[in-house]
Amino acid sequence: MNTDRLLAQKIQVAEAALAFVKHDSVLGIGTGSTVNCFIDALVASRIHLEAAVSSSDATTARLNSAGINVIELNHAGSLDLYIDGADEFDSHRRLIKGGGGALTREKIVAAASRKFVCIVDESKKVGVLGKFPLPIEVIPMARSFVARQLVAMGGQPELRTGFVTDNGNVILDVHNLDLVDPVAVEKHINNLPGVVTCGLFAIRPAEVVLMATAGGVVTIQGNSD
Repeated sequence: MNTDRLLAQKIQVAEAALAFVKHDSVLGIGTGSTVNCFIDALVASRIHLEAAVSSSDATTARLNSAGINVIELNHAGSLDLYIDGADEFDSHRRLIKGGGGALTREKIVAAASRKFVCIVDESKKVGVLGKFPLPIEVIPMARSFVARQLVAMGGQPELRTGFVTDNGNVILDVHNLDLVDPVAVEKHINNLPGVVTCGLFAIRPAEVVLMATAGGVVTIQGNSD
């Protein structure tokens, strides 16, 4: 897909997500290029937010520059809605996230939200998760230990060099894991000592996936399981 067409799809699906946003609400907002398009669309829409809860320092900076009040999740309580993108998704709305390194805060804000609407272009849809390497946030002292456990699971972990998360941790990107049962894999990896969280969003998938295609935006909801 060429760059111009991809950008057009990102803008298209970002604008479609506005239909889920209520005036004067506190909105959870994720991280990434499609989310940046959503923030731009939100500003242009003139929908008034009471505040936003951000999943990354980069998103916070973009929201602040747009004049949107950003508050801590601890001060917000439960959120009605979380908007974010994904690196991959399947027909059951299970996701791989974390290409931008914000997976832990993204998972926290998603968990604190009643509805998670995921906005993607059609290139992100897969039959089985795992073509995109699975990001795992790890406490630095546990890096080698966790990597050995991932090798034992059949994966090939690779340290994301020169990158530190907003939480001060490192990322292992794991290639070639068997993710036919992503719920079981998510539970297993998250139970490894030293793992903060992994980029599988399968235990709690998105409630809605909005997918931009050449023919328009397709809505994928629970009855597609």
